[in-house]
Amino acid sequence: MYFIANFQYLTDQQQENENERRHGNFSMMIQAESAEKALDRFRQRLVEFHRSSAFFEGGCVIFITQLLEFDQFPNTEAIMLNFRSYAGDPILPFISCVVPTEQSNACTIHEWKGKHPVTEGREDSLFIEFK
Repeated sequence: MYFIANFQYLTDQQQENENERRHGNFSMMIQAESAEKALDRFRQRLVEFHRSSAFFEGGCVIFITQLLEFDQFPNTEAIMLNFRSYAGDPILPFISCVVPTEQSNACTIHEWKGKHPVTEGREDSLFIEFK
């Protein structure tokens, strides 16, 4: 089975510096024999990240918000996962990391300039537009 878990986290890094307050969400995925084994492997990996990277520095709490189980991945039609909608203008920048490891976090800063998303200071490419 394939498992995708979604998490939220909160750190107390602000005790060192108020600008270092961090919270966010992330996903993890793994192939495992059962949900219990997948959760154990997620937990082990998070402990490794806490020990060897800056992702969860200081005191940190991590909440699992969703566990998805698949016996196969779709190959003819894409499925949507984790659509979110927030009220208000997206004014604050956020940091994201795609497939981070202890050796390389490959994090980028995302923000909005007017009505256009910007990553690391460069405008993101428009993928599709509906009018």
